[in-house]
Amino acid sequence: MPADRPPRIYVYVVKYDLGFAPNPFGGVCTLACCKPDIRRVAQIGDWVIGMGGGALKATGRCVFAMRVTRHMTFNEYWRDPAFGSKRTQRNGTRRTLVGDNIYHHGDDGVWTQEDSVHSANDGSQDPANTRHDTQTDRLLLSDHFIYFGNAAPVVPPLILNGMGYSNRRGHRTFELAASGELVAWIEAQAGGVMNRILGDPFQFRECGKRYSKSLDKLI
Repeated sequence: MPADRPPRIYVYVVKYDLGFAPNPFGGVCTLACCKPDIRRVAQIGDWVIGMGGGALKATGRCVFAMRVTRHMTFNEYWRDPAFGSKRTQRNGTRRTLVGDNIYHHGDDGVWTQEDSVHSANDGSQDPANTRHDTQTDRLLLSDHFIYFGNAAPVVPPLILNGMGYSNRRGHRTFELAASGELVAWIEAQAGGVMNRILGDPFQFRECGKRYSKSLDKLI
């Protein structure tokens, strides 16, 4: 169901860009891991925008933008055959290495985490990542997105300053009606043609690594 409030824009800094969170592959952009606070509150019609930061040497550049068109639980995602290509395969291609369809649970509520970017270095379940990701049993999907990746364009400072945006920890929330200039600019950079990928993830060559929440780094 659409949101019963005006649409919002959620903006955050993408620290790691492997193609995992978000995952722009398979014709649908998904935010299934990380950012549990955004996943908890974003509604259909809202926008989620990822900006580059110092870690990617991409401060002020737009990595991706997705308008939320659907949301579902982890079990719904896992069981839906339409998203089989999003399941992780650690002996596959770069795209399957960063599959984000990794969580599901049985009637006992115990979470299974498939061998993935968020698993421990030996492929076993990483408790810290599991707790962080599954605290919100809800993921966001979009078939109206643009993923710039390493082709990320620089957003005019006038637009960001006008919104009151600055790079910092966590995410910022803006009303679309007051900050729609950013979305309009992003769509213009996409040539008005959405639902596509314009560049590889910044760290695609490192997609075989794992992310440790407890260490806050790729290992």
